[in-house]
Amino acid sequence: MSDAASLTPHAEASSSSSATAASPDDSAPALLPGGFHAFRPVYDSSSSALTSSTPLTSALLTVRVVKSFAYRTMKACVLPGLDLTRMTVGELRERVKQEVRTKPEYKGVRSRVAEYDTLKIYTHAHASKTTNLIINLDRPEWLLLDDDATLESVGCQNETELSLFNRAEYEEFLLKPDTTSW
Repeated sequence: MSDAASLTPHAEASSSSSATAASPDDSAPALLPGGFHAFRPVYDSSSSALTSSTPLTSALLTVRVVKSFAYRTMKACVLPGLDLTRMTVGELRERVKQEVRTKPEYKGVRSRVAEYDTLKIYTHAHASKTTNLIINLDRPEWLLLDDDATLESVGCQNETELSLFNRAEYEEFLLKPDTTSW
């Protein structure tokens, strides 16, 4: 038996039947030179086990509080333990504004808290993100305009990320999204 054959997991099978070729229905994966297995990624399009196993009554949301679209400045507000089946879009917006008013880490965006009037979904858990770091420009339907809708009914789930911003500045930013003020 050669040294390479002794290092492979199927050394006994390869040495005992070296003259016969492996059958196509053999369940063992084919080895590459050097005894390595071929890389065969398996993609799961469903959400992760953590996201789907966490109940909607105890979800974590991250809200990006956008101070300026032109300068691309924002501060993330992480809210654990939210009940998405009962909390409405308006209640979430007010909860984030209250966090910004009272917690010292949001001092940089506190001066604009009265102007924040709109929420938009940025991304869902484990989904692809947009190249814009503060707001998702690809999905206009993700604007959350109905204050009485529950977060569950608008598509929020555990680990969803949202953006909170001033709607007038957002509409102005949509006209020239590549413009920056730096």
